[in-house]
Amino acid sequence: MEFAAWYSGFRPRLVGALTLLGSDTDAAVDAADEALVRALERWDRVGQMTSPEGWAYRVGANVLHRKSVRRRLERRLWARNQPAAAAAPELGVEVWEAVKALPGRQRQAVALRYVLGLTEAGTAAAMGVAVGTASATLAAARARLAIRLGEDDTIEVRK
Repeated sequence: MEFAAWYSGFRPRLVGALTLLGSDTDAAVDAADEALVRALERWDRVGQMTSPEGWAYRVGANVLHRKSVRRRLERRLWARNQPAAAAAPELGVEVWEAVKALPGRQRQAVALRYVLGLTEAGTAAAMGVAVGTASATLAAARARLAIRLGEDDTIEVRK
């Protein structure tokens, strides 16, 4: 049996079966793709099996299970180790809605500078731009926020 023909006929069915198993289509697609990559790597052996489909399903189900366990563990650890104060500056809903409405690059700069608390140099490094570019982006973001929120001066975000 040729892998390409098997793959094209089997992948949609594997994704469907794994979606039913885990009820999350994106996770099922990832798990199916992982299983099919492993099948390709071992196709000389897997292709000779009585049921390559069963083998791939079992691998996909195991991948799905491990990722589910990991997500649950991460959520528990995150909840347990959440800083007491706040993950973000305490501002009103209208401010956060205004931030969400910023263009992507400005929103990224605001998140890095004011939510993560990076310096402007750190913000620039994380964005992969010069410090002056990060400063200008932050200034433009603050100006847009001031206009959107109807304020005369730029918004000062407290840590």
